[in-house]
Amino acid sequence: MNLLAIETATEACSVALRAGNRVLARHEVAPRKHAELVLPMVDGLLKEAGLQLADVDAIAFGRGPGAFTGVRIAAGVAQGLAFGAQKPVIPISTLAALAQGATADSGSIAVAIDARMGEIYWGLFTVGADGLVTAVGEECVCKADSLEVPKGKDWYGIGTGWGTYGDMLRNRFGERLKGAAGDRLPHARDVLSLAVREFDAGRAVQAEDALPVYLRHPVQGTATSR
Repeated sequence: MNLLAIETATEACSVALRAGNRVLARHEVAPRKHAELVLPMVDGLLKEAGLQLADVDAIAFGRGPGAFTGVRIAAGVAQGLAFGAQKPVIPISTLAALAQGATADSGSIAVAIDARMGEIYWGLFTVGADGLVTAVGEECVCKADSLEVPKGKDWYGIGTGWGTYGDMLRNRFGERLKGAAGDRLPHARDVLSLAVREFDAGRAVQAEDALPVYLRHPVQGTATSR
């Protein structure tokens, strides 16, 4: 199986490629440079693997939520490549990808991405026997001081929302929180891991149906639109 994955929903721009049993990746934290970085990353990985785009079985992308511009870039690039190569597309939640990157920290993961304007993009996930995360409830955008704290213990917080609103979130979780990492960003390698499951389950879609997920409408002139 050959799968390509793209993730640009936050400050990080990353691309990952599964070429048979090998996984290759590029990752760079470069706000506002995603549009100029992503296609050279794709080309570089394909050349390193000795593949053409036509050899890829499907193209996955981080569908958001996240920065509006970044989410649009990932969706647009994935759709463009898929249309050109006549390949299916696999949209993967950016929150789920972040959670997947924290599976070594806990089996219960609370993801928060800073959404600006006092809000966070929020999602809860548990780790299955296969080592992959599954969402618990619906993803949402909410105020950090008004979210509903989940039941259970040993939750691990991850994402920039824990960096910006860490004290507030820690106070709300109390002893239910095992730890948190507020500086972690999503990686296309984790998008790729989740995309393999979706592809095997037959949940790839046509390029025109691969839509971004914002959770709220863009606000002109805010720092979220990068």
